[in-house]
Parts: sequence; C-alpha cells; structure tokens
Amino acid sequence: MLTLLRGGRAYSYDVVRALASVDGLVTSEGTVYPLLSRLRREGLVQTQWQESPQGPPRRYYELTPEGDATVDAFAAAWQVFRPGVDSIVADGVRAAGGGSTDNSSAARSGPAILTTTIEETP
Repeated sequence: MLTLLRGGRAYSYDVVRALASVDGLVTSEGTVYPLLSRLRREGLVQTQWQESPQGPPRRYYELTPEGDATVDAFAAAWQVFRPGVDSIVADGVRAAGGGSTDNSSAARSGPAILTTTIEETP
C-alpha cells in the first residue's frame, strides 16, 4: 500500500480503486481504511484534509520520510524473497534446496520484513 503513495498524495478511495484494479488482489474499503489509519498512527503516512466540490472534505494520504524508507527496505527484501517463492511455486520443495537453511543476513531479514508486514495487518 505504501508503494502506491510513492507517486504523491492520494485520496483514500483512489488507493482502494488502485488495489482493486490488480488482478488476483482482493481488497475492500473495510480492509484498506483501517490499514491507512494504522500507517498514519505509525508515522509512515501523513494526512491532509481538503475540501471537495462534490461533498464532505476528503482525507489525502502521502508518505512520510519514514514511510519512504520502509518502502525501500521492503523492496530490497522482496528482491531476495521473491526468487525463492517463484522457484518453490514452479518446482516445489526441491527448488528450495530440499529443506537446507540459508543463514545469510539477506535470507533472514527479507522474509522477516515480509512476514511482519503481513502478520501485523488487522
């Protein structure tokens, strides 16, 4: 979600629509709005209210410097994590080395960042 805000500030409904437009990604306002609130409380996004000519004021979201750094960290972790997932999906457990363990720093930090992000989502 933070990556969607890299292009500048966005109205929350636009974030919902952008996520909904991705094939295979199921999302709803009931999921996105609480997550945006949590990201705001954590200081990863900031908000600004703006008057709307079509109704009540709208809340716009944009990345803070901390949010931008979080996107960078996630992107780096994803580059390490993704090839492993792709190979397992393509070839099963054999592609992952038959259960061998990789104790490198990248192998430990990538999945941890991804897991923490997923598990903390309400």
